[in-house]
Amino acid sequence: MTDTFLFDLDGTLVDTAPDLHDALNFALSTVKLGPVDIALTRHWVGHGAKKMISSALEQHNERSSTNDLVEKLYEDFLVYYRRHIAILSKPFTGVRLTVQHMSRQRYKLGVVTNKRYDLSTLLLKKLDLFSYFGVVVGGDTLSVAKPNPDPILHACSALDTRPTNVVFVGDSTTDVSCARAAGCPVVLVPYGYNQGVSVSTLGADRTIESLVDLI
Repeated sequence: MTDTFLFDLDGTLVDTAPDLHDALNFALSTVKLGPVDIALTRHWVGHGAKKMISSALEQHNERSSTNDLVEKLYEDFLVYYRRHIAILSKPFTGVRLTVQHMSRQRYKLGVVTNKRYDLSTLLLKKLDLFSYFGVVVGGDTLSVAKPNPDPILHACSALDTRPTNVVFVGDSTTDVSCARAAGCPVVLVPYGYNQGVSVSTLGADRTIESLVDLI
């Protein structure tokens, strides 16, 4: 019997791409590189900020960029992003209504994301969503991140539930792999960040148009 819903964050609960995009372009500007298009940023979201920065450098034909440059840009990115984390980022349509309804129905709710824990909690607090979740597992909470199943299992332990009682809601192949390995059903939304791959091809138990379809 389902008693818990766990959610991915970026691309599932919140459209974070616009603020990530601005932070990325700010970091690029510190080394006199021009901005990249937001369509590219949306394509890169989901594999971590350092990978996003590396992809942007490749777009600028900086393929020989050193790890030191990536680390430098990452620090600049973080400084900017922390200060502007919820300027343009908004919950997707139906998210607030859904978590409010689930909370009233006494479902246990959690977030399992590869975003850093400090940034995840900051974003959720800025958007007045943090209070609905009994646990937030970030990409740095454990020594491993999704698609390893441990983040979901950690959330289950924190919420005192079993994976078979959990529905995991995400937007990517990473989420499907993580949920399958943890032993819980997985539902996907089509509007998130999956590098242009249709979620209908990923083998989820269900695909929904909006989180409202869960209630």
